Amino acid sequence: MRTRILVVDDELSMREFISILLEREGYEVLTAADATTALTRLAASDIDLVISDVQMPGLSGLELLARIKENKPDTAVLLITAFSTAEQAVEAMKLGAYDYLAKPFKVDEIKILVKNALEKRDLKRENRQLREKAGVCEGYGGIVGTSQRMKEVFNLLRKVAESQTTVLVSGESGTGKELAAKAIHEGSSRKNKPFVAVNCGAIPENLIESELFGHVKGAFTGAVGERAGLFEQASGGTVFLDEIGELPLAMQTRLLRVIQERELRRVGGSATKKVDVRLLAASNRDLALQVKEGTFREDLYYRINVVQVVMPPLRERVEDIPLLVEHLVRKHCGTGGIVTSEALKCLMAYPFPGNVRELENIIERSLVLDRERITLESLPAQVRGAIKRFDLHAAVEIPDEGIDLEPALENLEKQYLVKALEKSGGSKTKAADLLGMSFRSYRYKLSKFGLAADGE
Repeated sequence: MRTRILVVDDELSMREFISILLEREGYEVLTAADATTALTRLAASDIDLVISDVQMPGLSGLELLARIKENKPDTAVLLITAFSTAEQAVEAMKLGAYDYLAKPFKVDEIKILVKNALEKRDLKRENRQLREKAGVCEGYGGIVGTSQRMKEVFNLLRKVAESQTTVLVSGESGTGKELAAKAIHEGSSRKNKPFVAVNCGAIPENLIESELFGHVKGAFTGAVGERAGLFEQASGGTVFLDEIGELPLAMQTRLLRVIQERELRRVGGSATKKVDVRLLAASNRDLALQVKEGTFREDLYYRINVVQVVMPPLRERVEDIPLLVEHLVRKHCGTGGIVTSEALKCLMAYPFPGNVRELENIIERSLVLDRERITLESLPAQVRGAIKRFDLHAAVEIPDEGIDLEPALENLEKQYLVKALEKSGGSKTKAADLLGMSFRSYRYKLSKFGLAADGE
């Protein structure tokens, strides 16, 4: 269906001029001589863009704008007037107008504004659809993802959550290991008890035993009173030891005893205390290699590694990036954030050595720099450069008998067209974005190769 534009102006000559101009650009144009008629047209038809004069008999263009944004907020509105004032312009933008154009205007100027207004409206619509999808099936326990890799992780998290077994969460830095541990806790029978997270690499070696197991008065200089350690504070709940590979060997021995005996002794004390906690651990190091190197106890390794959950790096679940981006935009600026298709393609081409943590940093930075918009220009230089790193020689082979290039390229093009449609869930708009082409070009290609499908 062609894009539909409603032109509202009490001057017949202006309505006819804009109508002819836009119809030549391929748009379907409806007209109205006043705001009341325009509201009737809007109620009866799906309108993509309204171009309205401000000064009209009856309801003004500003009043029409307010009504449109109240009833059909996705409809883009462009206001035009011969009596432009700063106050009117500010009011129009506050009410949600895409832009405010003073008469007389240049033909190219209105063409560009119409094109940009429609693109922004499409972006908002796609962003909202992604948000709605995210709200239904974004992941598990606060972890966002719908890829097959993440579905396998979620399934494992659900299973281990129901047990009391010790779990080792492994993965690169920034992959969401603590979120996985929290998801296990929240899915367990201990969810109403404390979840205590400890970064083993952030506590000085001479204090870590006291932090974990507590101390009695006078145990060391500065111990002016008794103090319960984190294991006691988590009684009935879960202790999560992040970066457990950072623990000194002596501390590993004491931890192993606590796990095995389910009791501890405070530093400087003689009495033992029973503890009821579930232990979860995480590391971005290769603990099996540390065992071979003698820097991690083998018996502790097997004690904590009853079940291992591996969090995949972001580069191995690229299909989750659009959903993650939308989730992070909502987190940092609510529902008003916009992500351009060019920026999204660039993010999907970047390898993210810092994983989801790096992605969040990039999103937050971009939203600050570009006023709640994420564009190609607002992304860091190293991210923008990723989209250019495409190996033209990859997977290109010519058989000994040669190849008929034209049909081979045609077949390859067909495969990309179909693959993009599958990857986008049947959305032609998203499929076109994935291939870096306009919606119209994509639709034409589908028709050309007899691949046309129903839908937008």
